[in-house]
Amino acid sequence: MKPITVLLAEDHMIVREGLRALLKLETDIEVIGEAENGRQAVELARKLCPDLVVMDIAMPSLNGMEATRQILQAQPGIKVLILSAHSDDAYVALVMAIGASGYLIKQTAAHILPRAIREIHRGSTFFSPIIAKRRNHHRQKAQERGELRTAKDTEQLTSRESEVLQLIAEGRANKETAEELHISIKTVEKHRQSLMNKLNIHDTAGLTRHAIAAGIIESSVQVTIL
Repeated sequence: MKPITVLLAEDHMIVREGLRALLKLETDIEVIGEAENGRQAVELARKLCPDLVVMDIAMPSLNGMEATRQILQAQPGIKVLILSAHSDDAYVALVMAIGASGYLIKQTAAHILPRAIREIHRGSTFFSPIIAKRRNHHRQKAQERGELRTAKDTEQLTSRESEVLQLIAEGRANKETAEELHISIKTVEKHRQSLMNKLNIHDTAGLTRHAIAAGIIESSVQVTIL
């Protein structure tokens, strides 16, 4: 039987090595590529066409949420399993709205990652138990209280605006952002203004805080699984 082909997207090398070693023990799962940032993940997904991408959320250059959106828009047949240190409802709601098929918390992923990959490959969704329980019992209450507002706000952004937001939050100047995305400085300024208008945020510090709250960039070092 053909193994399930997997692309690992994770910026921490030690975590990637741990994931690779874990999956190497599974005879029906094969890791065919590794990416250290979201932009590389998009490129490798296009080149390798894996069955499934295991995707970290907070990565430099292009975060896992935007990478997921770009991969699924270009190749809807690929499945994406999010792997994150964060278990907040807002993170889960956003990546599922984008089209991810599952969400695992890094602290518990080592025990259930192979099972999650198999379930998603069969067409199901899969979540860490604590997330599944919250989704089943508290989804309606969370929506009523507006706890998913950050996720909904970020969903309004275009793919390019999300990229610009991340680079702004990472401290890139307009010129650096323009060079990274191969667009003009004037276009960067236009996207920046659009971001501020859509999010009702009118300074760089505010955009940075929003990016952290939405999980686009990290505010601290992530917890590893091994």
